[in-house]
Amino acid sequence: MNTSNVIIGCHVSMKAPKYLLGSVQDAVSYNANAFMIYTGPPQNANRKPIQELLLPEFKVELKTNNINIKDVIVHAPYLINLANTLKPSTFNFSVELLQKELKRCQEIGVSTIVLHPGSTVGAEKNLALNQIIKGLDAACFENQTVKIALETMAGKGNETGSNFQELAYIINNVKNKSLIGVCWDTCHLYDAGYDLVNNLDGIIKEFEQLIGLDKLLVLHINDSKFGLNSHKDRHENLGLGKIGFDSLIKIIYHPLFINKTKILETPWINNKPPYKEELAMIHSKTFNQDTLLALKGDN
Repeated sequence: MNTSNVIIGCHVSMKAPKYLLGSVQDAVSYNANAFMIYTGPPQNANRKPIQELLLPEFKVELKTNNINIKDVIVHAPYLINLANTLKPSTFNFSVELLQKELKRCQEIGVSTIVLHPGSTVGAEKNLALNQIIKGLDAACFENQTVKIALETMAGKGNETGSNFQELAYIINNVKNKSLIGVCWDTCHLYDAGYDLVNNLDGIIKEFEQLIGLDKLLVLHINDSKFGLNSHKDRHENLGLGKIGFDSLIKIIYHPLFINKTKILETPWINNKPPYKEELAMIHSKTFNQDTLLALKGDN
């Protein structure tokens, strides 16, 4: 079981028949003390009523396993695109769906939802950033406690949010700044040109100056299949990518991040989650390549 003081887990499913209860049980089976879920299918807007998701059992299971509900993160559906200025129907649908997700999170009791800032779909970048601000303002509601963590993106295609300046611009211009923060994704940051291997402290300093570490709500911990500034967004298992295990351990255990919730989104190996093995390596701070390669060879 996890005995270190690091708050780290992984992305788990939330599906029938156990729904929320099953997500806790999956996380516990990997020795995680945090986890991330979708509140329904990420590719569509179909959602089960909260009453069907075994919410009371979920809360009991969290308590039984000493998992704080603040370390349960929700990821917003992929089809939300607040940056779309070209198709009003897509923008309006995105605002409506985001608000529904925020209200679901609040009803469940989670405090953070991770959101991809969105794609310009070919429009001018500044128009898209202002559209995101407009969308966030429209989606947030009175008495909202759930915070939105804008994810750092790799800069693939027409993505917004691949640098701290863009995220700072959004946060500085929304009406309710207290509700908007950031999710670092280590693969995305590296792919976007932030050299986490050689300049971690410089990157932290830049983030602190532009946005503030109090706004860093969650970290996605992933290695990167491609190189620095590649803009590819291809996650790799810990230690098997270009960032490397030691650099990721420095991030996970950095004194400024020790109380931040961290989530693995590393690829499954042969249709099996590698999270138990990767979390064991994180807690021992020891890279075991043979363990991961054995999973790759287990057909």
